[in-house]
Amino acid sequence: MAKLNFGGVEEEVVTREEFPLEKAREVLADDTIAVIGYGVQGPGQSLNMRDNGFNVIVGQRKGGKSWDKAIADGWVPGETLFEIEEALEKGTIICYLLSDAAQIELWPTVKKALTPGKSLYFSHGFGITYKDKTGIVPPADVDVFLVAPKGSGTSLRRMFVEGKGLNSSFAVFQDATGNARTRCIAMGIGVGSGYLFETDFYREVTSDLTGERGTLMGAIQGIFAAQYEVLRANGHSPSEAFNETVEELTQSLMPLVAENGMDWMYANCSTTAQRGALDWWKPFRDATKPVFEKLYNSVKSGEQAEISITRNSKADYREKLEVELAELRDSEMWRAGSTVRGLRPERG
Repeated sequence: MAKLNFGGVEEEVVTREEFPLEKAREVLADDTIAVIGYGVQGPGQSLNMRDNGFNVIVGQRKGGKSWDKAIADGWVPGETLFEIEEALEKGTIICYLLSDAAQIELWPTVKKALTPGKSLYFSHGFGITYKDKTGIVPPADVDVFLVAPKGSGTSLRRMFVEGKGLNSSFAVFQDATGNARTRCIAMGIGVGSGYLFETDFYREVTSDLTGERGTLMGAIQGIFAAQYEVLRANGHSPSEAFNETVEELTQSLMPLVAENGMDWMYANCSTTAQRGALDWWKPFRDATKPVFEKLYNSVKSGEQAEISITRNSKADYREKLEVELAELRDSEMWRAGSTVRGLRPERG
């Protein structure tokens, strides 16, 4: 493994240079990789593996939107696209990429298909970590591992098509064959990871749930809304408030931060912006850190898992979800965002 230095802290990671695609294909040459579910992660991972030369099939319920999407993406019914039960039977590596709630529902069917020597692959540690709540307990004679890309399946696919890689974590929960770790890394290379860093199922799920509720989605929406509302309350127009809150950040600054780091951004902005950012980042840290500590403890205790399982398993979940999403979609800030996005000029 390659050693990286993170500000004085060394960490071992797996790079594509030391574990090339050719080696990954060799490790999994005799496997049929069955991707179960074609929703968030399924399309990106399966298409990347297919394009990378792996033997991949997709398992999905026939007749739904995801089945039709799989056909549109080039999966052929009866050849590379099957009903879930048939895909489970054919697969030697079962990629369990359904939502957490759907994994719980389908688990009895999946468990029956896990004959000795097969591998069970996840991209999230939820089902295994919270097994007392999910009931997901794999047989002892199968390998169990995960590769968790640090982004959506859409981003994973987009970066792959651009010739780039999205970094992923990997972990082995159960090594029945003695080869689980190597096979896990091969899968990580196959789905298009930039580099792979090692974790375990518990750390993956606690960091992931914290990130989703924190800076990746929950916190960023809360900060957007707070600043937008303050600007509007002080007489700024929707266009001005949205552009200063969201558009400049997402379209101008964050791509530069991604390329060069926040320290570079601070060093290369106006002196007025620089002074303000240096003066205010610590007050924001101090104000939000107690919220993040409360959030992490809620994840660590299993409370957030319990909430997700309970709410997402209810029969009226979709209807209530739509109401909550509509609150965001219909807010003035994101209606302004829709208008602003529509005014972005086409690249010539």
